[in-house]
Amino acid sequence: MTISILYIDDEPDLREIASMALELDPDIMVRTCASGPEALDLLSTMTPDLILLDMMMPVMDGPMTFAAIRERFGKSIPVVFITARTSPADVEKLVASGAHGVIPKPFDPMKLTAQVRSFVSHA
Repeated sequence: MTISILYIDDEPDLREIASMALELDPDIMVRTCASGPEALDLLSTMTPDLILLDMMMPVMDGPMTFAAIRERFGKSIPVVFITARTSPADVEKLVASGAHGVIPKPFDPMKLTAQVRSFVSHA
């Protein structure tokens, strides 16, 4: 079964590293975009199995993007934040808002696939 991931992050290097790490798994297909508005456009043409969402981005930050995704597409697509803001209070707030979890930045490319797979299997 192919797992489709949408990774939203304004940092091109992180998008590339995450894509390369995840696509080492032949069952994972990754699409990336650099902003919330770009993600919303892309989501009108695809339904990923999981969205990885950066917290801090210009124009539309992660929480604003998350709210727009929920408003337009409901709760059918699990969203996991990738952020450096991982205090217990920050994580609790994100999960309470409906996120499926948090992956800390900087992420470990060698562990990213296992982390993503765990969130997909629990969705």
